[in-house]
Amino acid sequence: MRERSPRQPKVRLARTGEDHAARYLASRGYRIRERNYRAPGGAEVDIVAEHRGTLVFVEVKSRSSTDFAQPHESVTPAKQRQIARAASAYLAAREGRERLTRFDVVEVLLTPQGRVRRITLTAGAFLAP
Repeated sequence: MRERSPRQPKVRLARTGEDHAARYLASRGYRIRERNYRAPGGAEVDIVAEHRGTLVFVEVKSRSSTDFAQPHESVTPAKQRQIARAASAYLAAREGRERLTRFDVVEVLLTPQGRVRRITLTAGAFLAP
């Protein structure tokens, strides 16, 4: 019998949260362009979308509990730099012109069964470091 990786539930939680976040953003007029964009060097952006003429790089933070911290608290300055590096690589690879850009954070709080308890969008959560 194959043992389950301890990361497997976290990966499933993250994927479920990203799915909910993408639907949530789409329902608010965001056009999802790409999910899980990975730049050379490994930096990643969870969702790349367009919203009212702005290219938006979205970090999704999913949790099943807020006992220890709020989801957005894990978007540290180091994480912001990583997201900004991925955004820069995305712009260089996919855009042929300068664009207005923004960094949003979506917090997804889920029940143990994967149902949404709460989704919170923070538009313009941080500036590129």
